[in-house]
Amino acid sequence: MLSREAQTVTANRSPLHKAARAGRALLCSVMLGLPLAACGGDGFKPLYATGPSGEGVNSRLAAVDISTIPGRVGQRIRNELLFERSSSTAEAPPTKRLEVVLTESVLTTLVKIDGNSTGQVYQVEANFRLIDLGTKKVEFQGRSLGRTSFDRFESIYANVRAREDSENRAAQLIAKDIRLRLAAHMSRG
Repeated sequence: MLSREAQTVTANRSPLHKAARAGRALLCSVMLGLPLAACGGDGFKPLYATGPSGEGVNSRLAAVDISTIPGRVGQRIRNELLFERSSSTAEAPPTKRLEVVLTESVLTTLVKIDGNSTGQVYQVEANFRLIDLGTKKVEFQGRSLGRTSFDRFESIYANVRAREDSENRAAQLIAKDIRLRLAAHMSRG
């Protein structure tokens, strides 16, 4: 009598098993090919690829004027967006304007019995609009949310510094999210 392992190996070599494996492979290749066929003749296109005219997403992003965003965190978000834009291509005359409105809050967590908090969560919500300067119409809008946590300490300076670090991390998250969403939007057209 064959052991269970030997029976499995013998069954895997049978013609019926080989036909079933070939059928599954064919079905998988057909199922994976359908989404590619739906994309047309172009297939998938990388986000930052250049088009036939040589214009890519980076040159379109360079033509976006980023409005001033009030507050320290708003300035950090704007600086991150400007840095990402200027590092990609040369300056271009603006054809669109990005407006961002922030809502900030701090949530207290980890409250001890005496009522003191040992941790907090900084949250910033950014509502943004991309406006076409020629038509003055909103072309694209969205919302981005950044949440970062920080610990509370006995030192006042340590608390201020921890919150600023948390705000800076949240600003980087928001800026990267907005840039990626704008790039995805601009890659379509």
